Amino acid sequence: MTRERFVVHVPVLATDLAAAKRFARTITRSLGVLPDVDPAETTVSEEDAQGVRHRVFCDARLDGAGRCARPDDHDGPCVPPRR
Repeated sequence: MTRERFVVHVPVLATDLAAAKRFARTITRSLGVLPDVDPAETTVSEEDAQGVRHRVFCDARLDGAGRCARPDDHDGPCVPPRR
């Protein structure tokens, strides 16, 4: 059977976009142990503007180490995800 990619939308309450992104990082890291979860593609949107997505992780490609696991707007060098 061929597998397809899907996006799971889970509404949460947060005080602002920054708090929602922190919450999304926490959820994603918790689910990151599952092989079928793609943390690098995590985004957040406001409920009434779901077409406007805000990246949660940097997502820069690292030589042989996957993608950067730091927040999207991080300072300093990129780091590989924990394995």
